[in-house]
Amino acid sequence: QVRLEESGGGSVQAGGSLRLSCRISGPVPSAHNVGWFRHSVDKDREFVAAISWTGRETFGDGVQGRFTISKDSDTRTVFLQMTDLKPEDTAIYVCACERVIAGRPPTLPSTYDVWGLGTQVTVSP
Repeated sequence: QVRLEESGGGSVQAGGSLRLSCRISGPVPSAHNVGWFRHSVDKDREFVAAISWTGRETFGDGVQGRFTISKDSDTRTVFLQMTDLKPEDTAIYVCACERVIAGRPPTLPSTYDVWGLGTQVTVSP
């Protein structure tokens, strides 16, 4: 029913920047979070960042200060702006959507219901 599609990945050198987009189609609960997770050789579904329907932002360890998250509700798009990229940021970046449950943090991949296919980010030294 709900579909998510990521775009914007690519290959950059360390210190570079990329902006990822997550396009949402279909019905989404009014109270929802959109999160970004990444799959790497070292970690599976590592939490990167999330934004709620109210605009509340949450960041994972190691990315706050380098990454920002934003949304355009009219176009139903969530953006992940990544700066000062490091080789350890290399991963497949996936966006996901979950219903908001009071008191539950938006950092748990097991609570997200709908996932995109991902976009590859490669950072070379």
